[in-house]
Amino acid sequence: AEALVRRQGPRMLASVDRLKENPVAIVAAGLACAVSSPAIFRGLKLTATFVKRLTGSRQARIDAYNALHEEEDASKRNADYQALVDSYYDLATTFYEWGWGSCFHFADRRGAESFSQSLARHEYYLASRLAVSSGARVLDCGCGVGGPARNIARFTRAEVTGITLNQFQVDRANALSQQEKVDHLVNVVQGDFMALPFEDDSFDAVYAIEATCHAPDRAKCYAEILRVLKPGGFFACYEWCLTDAYDPDSARHRKLKKDIEVGDGLPDLVHTSVCSAALADAGFALVETRDCALDGGLDGGEPWYTPLTPSWNPLKWPRFQFNPIMFYLMPKILKAAEFLRLVPDGTAKTQVMLQAGGIGCADGGVTGAFTPMWLMVGQKRSAASSAFSLRYNAHPPRLSPLRANRHLLVLRDSAPKSSPPRP
Repeated sequence: AEALVRRQGPRMLASVDRLKENPVAIVAAGLACAVSSPAIFRGLKLTATFVKRLTGSRQARIDAYNALHEEEDASKRNADYQALVDSYYDLATTFYEWGWGSCFHFADRRGAESFSQSLARHEYYLASRLAVSSGARVLDCGCGVGGPARNIARFTRAEVTGITLNQFQVDRANALSQQEKVDHLVNVVQGDFMALPFEDDSFDAVYAIEATCHAPDRAKCYAEILRVLKPGGFFACYEWCLTDAYDPDSARHRKLKKDIEVGDGLPDLVHTSVCSAALADAGFALVETRDCALDGGLDGGEPWYTPLTPSWNPLKWPRFQFNPIMFYLMPKILKAAEFLRLVPDGTAKTQVMLQAGGIGCADGGVTGAFTPMWLMVGQKRSAASSAFSLRYNAHPPRLSPLRANRHLLVLRDSAPKSSPPRP
């Protein structure tokens, strides 16, 4: 600290000498330094922005949203999926940006990666499955506020169109793209991926990151993606799924499933096999299916659910809010803010709903009953590329030998070879 002060000049050194004689001043100075540190200053700035953006009335939709989850049967939620998803993201988007950033998905951390670096690497890995280059037209299904779309556009130089059901996210995504000076590569539109507003064969590639889990009918959703994809093009996605470890007779597993559905705006959470079968039923030729969550811990890193586990360190956000004291205090703090009209009514209920979803996801990760990154890669068949799998399987992803055989899907197709993407 003194070395830092010396660089600031003699005046500050004199201030340090005065501080040494006054313990109260030392405490005050310590707090001032904490506030002025980059991490805490950024956190305070984000919190101020968060409170400012909560001044709208979107949180008033929380009661209507909760009502959709009162029944155990998912049929009502599937029928009203548009209202469910739209109201959820009206409620959640501002909280997500505050606590997570603009990339609304999970990723394991490897080696000395920062949180943001791990998210970008996870996105680039998926983009590597698309076989696209500069100028290609790519669709992001369920793009949120466009964080991954902007990263992938910069990474590939492709022109990315994002689609989301929620108009608030559309406006926010396009504003951020303009702010980050990538609006010439990324454009977000409002629409439903169950009925995509695009012509047939419009895109060279399509991807979805933890988004099509909101679809009430996976096969219909994937069929729409197939329709707008050009022949020979690839679709790659990370799906939220229950795994083989899920036990429907376990009260703990049933609770985490329900918490995830309620806290994350899902009509229903299904098994990995349901999603893989739906992709094939939609007409895709399957290239690869595997659980990327099993890669967690590579290079001495952390599993994907670590950010949702409790921490007493206030610099470890969002983990800090999951410790017992903050878990108890946060709803009361927000309720007081509602009373003082600093934030709109429903903010505290929204935070409780999202926090429960985070706890459900974390428990799903700990038990292994849930994965947010079931990787699926499919190709739209064409006359020239109906047997892409032969060459793909000659160059499988770089997995450990045990997992390469377990998770790579080898297809039985005898047509000529094509040129699928290599990792």
